[in-house]
Amino acid sequence: MSKHKSAKNVPALVPGSTKAIPPQSIRLRNFAGEVLFILISVLLIKNCIAGPYTIPTGSMEKTLLVGDYLFVNQFLYGVKTPPNIPFTDIHLPRVTLFPALRDPKRGDIVVFAYPGNRDQLQSDDSRYLIKRCVGTPGDVVEVRDKGLYVNGEKFPVYPGMQFINPSTYPKGLALSAMFPRGIHQNPDNYGPLQIPKKGDTVTLTAQDFPQWSIFIQREGHTTDLRNNIAYVDDKPVTKYIVQRNYYFMMGDNRDNSEDSRFWGFVPDDDIVGQPMFLYWSWDPEIPVSDIFQKIASVRWNRIGKFPE
Repeated sequence: MSKHKSAKNVPALVPGSTKAIPPQSIRLRNFAGEVLFILISVLLIKNCIAGPYTIPTGSMEKTLLVGDYLFVNQFLYGVKTPPNIPFTDIHLPRVTLFPALRDPKRGDIVVFAYPGNRDQLQSDDSRYLIKRCVGTPGDVVEVRDKGLYVNGEKFPVYPGMQFINPSTYPKGLALSAMFPRGIHQNPDNYGPLQIPKKGDTVTLTAQDFPQWSIFIQREGHTTDLRNNIAYVDDKPVTKYIVQRNYYFMMGDNRDNSEDSRFWGFVPDDDIVGQPMFLYWSWDPEIPVSDIFQKIASVRWNRIGKFPE
């Protein structure tokens, strides 16, 4: 009976060479390839289809609580490249990979990349926020004695919406932090303000320039005011054509929400998706080192809940 040598431990040959590759090197390469494939797949799913997010602040209480973890549908509003290189704060140009199934509607709870504060060209970090969309491109938003009106009609009151401050800032009282820069308004009496849409014409005068300068820069242009004349890309202008669609976001916890009233419009490029359901919830203030108290803080009644 002829005996054949087992091929199990026979080194492989490099094509075009007589040098053999050790079996352990082949296994290592295969393992590295599988790990790389898994990592790429996870990143694609997280950034393109459905990603996990956590609630960082109390601006949406009682609708969403700090410490809620939820999956977000990132396909609904169009798949876009992330705002930064993963695991870094290095910003990337936003590119739409797949078109939106539909645009955000008034009343949608929306996850979006923080565009930066009112006087900032872009955010210093890669924060994501979650708010309720209360205004779509072309809408006119107004707050009267804390009541929200859109296009002159009272905005619906959702179950989790609340006011924690019993007093109201009176009309005419100006807070310097309000958007846009230079207006004499406050969070409880605000607007009316029209939300820009693609193709809108903005009049640029010396008086209007401070309100629109950062907005135009965020659309990719340079701005300057010289001798009371507005310049865009070093050209004197009296008008500017809006290049993108914008949205107005507010938190359901109206008295404890830093939102579009303070930092401005959200461009469609920065919108990530819509929450699907909560998959976990616990008290974020309790350290993981106190594991038993941490587990005891799990909000079992919120797991599986659909935000509305």
